[in-house]
Amino acid sequence: MERNEVATMSAGALKTLMDTYGEDVWNYAFFLSRSRSAADDIAQETFIRAFKYMHAFRGEASVKTWLLRIARNRWYTYRSSSFMRLVTLQAAPFSTQAEKSAEDAYIGESLSSEIWQLVLRLPRKYREILMLQAHYDMSMEELAHTLNISLSAAKSRLRRARQKANEYWEKELNGNG
Repeated sequence: MERNEVATMSAGALKTLMDTYGEDVWNYAFFLSRSRSAADDIAQETFIRAFKYMHAFRGEASVKTWLLRIARNRWYTYRSSSFMRLVTLQAAPFSTQAEKSAEDAYIGESLSSEIWQLVLRLPRKYREILMLQAHYDMSMEELAHTLNISLSAAKSRLRRARQKANEYWEKELNGNG
């Protein structure tokens, strides 16, 4: 979807936008909130805001990057609400990917679970940049734009996140985790 298509968004174009990017937005919201209901709310608010503020899309980033940035901002609003301060969400992400055999499925789920547990122990800013880079395959420019940081800060944060994840992984392998 190009800048002009977003700037002149109709209800049909919004549906296309939701069909195209809805899963990415919801998955990112779930990653941030660790709650299905919060992800539902955040994703819905993201598309409402995208429709309402379509004129603000300047085309400086991809539509997906723009939507993920809106979702991230909605998460900050959600997180700071009084309801969120009263409730701690602890649900863990899971893999929905089908595997070839039961053994492969068990090994894949076990490893995925261990990696998710490790990533979720990282400070939020490191969890977030790793998720955006690994799951959404964002470029450094897209990471910087989505996180509202400079390109050099994005590169530095990603490098530190990988180092910290490697440190945690080494501790796990050595039985010190």
